[in-house]
Amino acid sequence: MRHSLLVRITHWLTALSVAGLLVSGVAILIAHPRLYWGETGSLETTSLIDLPLTLTLGHSGWGRYLHFLSAWLCVLTGLIYVLSGLVTKHFRRDLLPARSPLAGPLLSSPADSYNVVQRVTYLCVVFLLFPFIVVTGLAMSPAVTSVTPWLATMFGGHQSARTIHFFAASAVTLFVIGHVTMVAAAGFAVRVMAMITGGRAAAQEHV
Repeated sequence: MRHSLLVRITHWLTALSVAGLLVSGVAILIAHPRLYWGETGSLETTSLIDLPLTLTLGHSGWGRYLHFLSAWLCVLTGLIYVLSGLVTKHFRRDLLPARSPLAGPLLSSPADSYNVVQRVTYLCVVFLLFPFIVVTGLAMSPAVTSVTPWLATMFGGHQSARTIHFFAASAVTLFVIGHVTMVAAAGFAVRVMAMITGGRAAAQEHV
């Protein structure tokens, strides 16, 4: 598959923002490695989950700032990617599994480098998981929920939104690990250069 310039730019900006989110997210968790359910949570209240991290009391100011900046970079880049993909029919042409006119089942093109499982996974991450992470992130913000209190209520409270956000972010982390693993298995240098230069990578099916 030959990637367009916009796809390549948004891919690397997303990669940069996700790296920033992971680093800052870990810093925030280290500052308070406990998850709660409900509206409030502190050292004096019973936690839902104690993460296996050393408790380091503090607010991790740099982590929160980096998380905020990385999150908005990811959101803006994602919006550009999605809008462009809809206008250019990138999702329908390159990611939606093709339907055989005879047999009927969803199939991937033999000449394509993404199989059906990969295509469906990418679409779920783009259109379901990432938006869900954004919404739960907004539900944790007192500034946002002061205007839209229903946003936190729908998740059971600020701390509930934080716990759900953690597990959704963990799912994205697993996706990134799987994505990088498959890229390495298919030929890391060739795939990375194709995403940088726009050249065509050798087609190869993956399980």
